[in-house]
Amino acid sequence: MSHATQTAEVTLQGTRGIVLVVDDSPDSLSMLNAALEQQGYTVLIALEGRQALAIAGKISPDIILLDAIMPTLDGFETCRLLKAEPRLADIPVIFMTGLSDTQSIVRGLDAGGVDYLTKPVNIDELVARMRVHLANAHLKQSAQLALDSTGQHLFTVNNRGVMQWATPQARALLQRAGVTEAWLAEELAGQLRHWLAFTPAAGQALRLQALDYPLEVKLVERTDGDGILLKLLDGKAPTGAQKLRVHLPVTERESEVLYWIGNGKTNREIGQILDTSPRTVNKHLEQIFRKLEVDNRTSAAAIALRFLLDDD
Repeated sequence: MSHATQTAEVTLQGTRGIVLVVDDSPDSLSMLNAALEQQGYTVLIALEGRQALAIAGKISPDIILLDAIMPTLDGFETCRLLKAEPRLADIPVIFMTGLSDTQSIVRGLDAGGVDYLTKPVNIDELVARMRVHLANAHLKQSAQLALDSTGQHLFTVNNRGVMQWATPQARALLQRAGVTEAWLAEELAGQLRHWLAFTPAAGQALRLQALDYPLEVKLVERTDGDGILLKLLDGKAPTGAQKLRVHLPVTERESEVLYWIGNGKTNREIGQILDTSPRTVNKHLEQIFRKLEVDNRTSAAAIALRFLLDDD
């Protein structure tokens, strides 16, 4: 770590948060800088969109205040570019502009903004809204950290299919599949955007195209705002029965019976699934009990679930 980076980190500690203010008006920047520093925030400033993107890429702010109308790269496009960068996508963006018409407000929210304030900005109102959005962002980060620790292949996208966050396990699987950041930004986003337009229900899955490695995504739930939680499914992963056979001293057929026992099926149902008689299923079950050193199907199911729920 360079001396400059160490100095920056020390400077940014012990504050209410890091605010990046983006405005082409020096007067607005000066006013906001003074007011926010008085409130205990560390303030970074940028005069235009490209500069804002460069600063955010080096020091991820906790929140961004963004002027909508700027030369060269306006605030709407700046926000879209921020949201397209996975590492920056979760940073809340509040638009500040003299445009108060409904179309401009909708445009700002569509670009990924969480709020919209018209100029002249009321500082007390701005600080109050910032606190709400910072609290929401911290709650979301806590939830994501909790999901990271589960070891599952989970990730979130927005309604445009742009990836916002992923567990380390999901990132590793994507890397194993040969997926690049460009593929995520273009191919994945395009396929998901088309699929999500049909409003799939929780549990429905999409087979990803244009990949040599078989991957599917399954909809877990729609979160607050435009967030969508998805699960990445490895097409080369072993089946549930194969997992049990790897970890337990059972035959291929016994692993299939045990898999369905773990899924709560009766002997009759298992017989129908495996095209055999309930009596044959019971014989397999007797062997399973002996090999696992248990005396009932509940205990056998508990052992099966220990492996079936691992990265399920």
